[in-house]
Parts: sequence; C-alpha cells; structure tokens
Amino acid sequence: MGVEIMKNKLLGVLFLFTSISLTAGDHGSHSHGGMGNSEDWEIKAYTSAAPAFIGDHATVIGASGKVLREGTNGWRCEPFMPMPKDGFKDPHESAAACSDKNAVAWANAYKSNTKPELDGDGWIWMLHGDLGVDNFKPYTDGQKDAGHKHFIESGAHLMLMPKDPSSMDGQSTDYTTGAPYVMFKGSPYVHLMIPVNGYYDYQPESAPK
Repeated sequence: MGVEIMKNKLLGVLFLFTSISLTAGDHGSHSHGGMGNSEDWEIKAYTSAAPAFIGDHATVIGASGKVLREGTNGWRCEPFMPMPKDGFKDPHESAAACSDKNAVAWANAYKSNTKPELDGDGWIWMLHGDLGVDNFKPYTDGQKDAGHKHFIESGAHLMLMPKDPSSMDGQSTDYTTGAPYVMFKGSPYVHLMIPVNGYYDYQPESAPK
C-alpha cells in the first residue's frame, strides 16, 4: 500500500514538473497583451535575418514599433510584415530584415510611398526570406495568389539599395538564374537582389534548371 502511495506521489510531482517546464519554455506566443510572439522570440527571429556578427549587435524593433534592444553597430533588425493576432508562425512569415542606415531610409520611403533619398548605397539582409512580390510591381508584397505574372517568394538573400537608381541600368531582371538580379526596374524602388544558399526553398519551380 505504501509503495502504491509513493508511486502516485512521484507521478504527481513528475506531471507538475513537466507542466511547469513546458510553460516556462513556451516563448513563442505570449507578451503583447497575451497575444502574438514574445519579445525574446522577436529578438531571436529578427536578428537571425543577418549573419550573427551583424544581428547580435543590431538594434531590434518589434512588430509593435517598440525598441526591444538598443544596438551598437548602426544596423536595425525588424519585421517587414505586420504581426498577426496569434503571432508569426516562423521568422519567414515576418519577412525579418536587418538594414544599415541608408537601407532604413529606403525602407521608410517604400512604406510611405515616397522617393528614397539616401546618403549612400544601403544593404539589407533577409536570411529568412520574404513572402514574395511581383518582380516588376512595387506594393504587391505577399500577394501570392493574386495572379501576378512575375511573382517570386524569396528565400535567403541580400539586397543592395542604390543611392542612384540609374546604377542598376543594364542589370538583368531574371530571377531564375541564381545570379544577382534587379527588382522593381523603372521605379524609384529599384534594387539589386543577391540570392544566397536557400533562395529557392519557397519557390523551387523558379530555381535554375
């Protein structure tokens, strides 16, 4: 009888310990008033959009616009997509990006539909990729099922945002070769896409044949 009671107690303690451990380990879907991803999740997801030697020292902006961590290297990591009510499923869904000062100015101009005014060329890392866009049509972000003819959902890549858009003249717009190519040609938002390993993970049909 004593053995049975002891066994039940041990099982109860084990169940309690397991429940506490699972709760303590779930950082993916709380904070922000009980909805969305936690700040810890956001910091890890957004900073890993760049190599660690950049992301580990960058300022982090949450989906709410709040500064989650001050950086020291002049780079900024943040999501380019708004956070859904229940949070992002993974970093790819957030279109996490790490940008230098000039690229931040470019991104702010794109968001406000104004002409980018940069002091120099800018760079953006997006190692988690993005939700896609028509290669020739700004503001088609995430419209995968809208019938766009040249839609490309990108995996890992680096982007060059030029101070002088005309510097992109003569560059290819073909995103199926694996080589760097131009996106949004003929618009103020033209920039160079530089695919890296994993670029075609989300749209393998566009990979080089």
